[in-house]
Amino acid sequence: MKKTNLFFAVLASFLLVSCTAFEKKQQAGALVELNGHYLYQSTIDSLTLGLNSEDSLRVAQQFISQWAKEVLIYDKAVQHQPAAVRKEIESLVEDYRRTLYVHAYEQRLVDRRMSKTILDSTVIVWYERTPERFKLDESIIKGMLVVVPSDAPNITKLRTWLTKGELDNIEKYAYQNATGYELFTDKWLTTTELINQIPVDRAEYESRLKTKNQIEVADSTKIYLLQVTEKHMRGEAMPIEYARPEIERLILNARQMEFLTKEREKLYNEAIQDKKIHFYEK
Repeated sequence: MKKTNLFFAVLASFLLVSCTAFEKKQQAGALVELNGHYLYQSTIDSLTLGLNSEDSLRVAQQFISQWAKEVLIYDKAVQHQPAAVRKEIESLVEDYRRTLYVHAYEQRLVDRRMSKTILDSTVIVWYERTPERFKLDESIIKGMLVVVPSDAPNITKLRTWLTKGELDNIEKYAYQNATGYELFTDKWLTTTELINQIPVDRAEYESRLKTKNQIEVADSTKIYLLQVTEKHMRGEAMPIEYARPEIERLILNARQMEFLTKEREKLYNEAIQDKKIHFYEK
């Protein structure tokens, strides 16, 4: 059975409309009409794309039934609202409709015409202008984490290699003995990210981090060795590269506001110049 025939079957089951009326609407692209509301063939097609005949029929039936119920309760709700309430709702709907159109148009303008390039010098100016805005909510570090079994050999040597930053020895050891190894000397990890990987609570971790660059924690089966190569404690100023994504977001937001303000001002001035705005004397 072809999909078109399936939809005729759905109509026969769910809606009390004549074949003549349905065919007329079908030619115009409408599949279902109820109280002047229309459900279109394209909507059902998009829902049933790729389904077999049986599943297409089931999905179409369910959707049409739900759509009809929504139409009926909507019409009932409109009919039973006082005129003042209907007027207020229509005003809100029109305001929302206008807002959606304006937002879509302005977003397209921003995407096509506003520069997204941000110079390093601009980032530095923003960073230095409001340093209090870029304080760390939690500590961040760079470094490496090695996790080994409790009975792993030469752990003393591993500690020394970590302290001295002897990466070749560390990586060879990790390859042979470690159950976990992460090198993050080129990115910042937060306290939250670290304590999710090692068995230590936040307060103890922060306390150790203040005075040590090597933190060792153990559980019943493993030893966790964390070597800190760079750190900034909670409450300190963010390093500029860590703050950069937030600074760029602020710059683009400010640039967008200025850009759109100028665009609106331009439209207004053009309307005045072209005498599209008419002022009436009282």
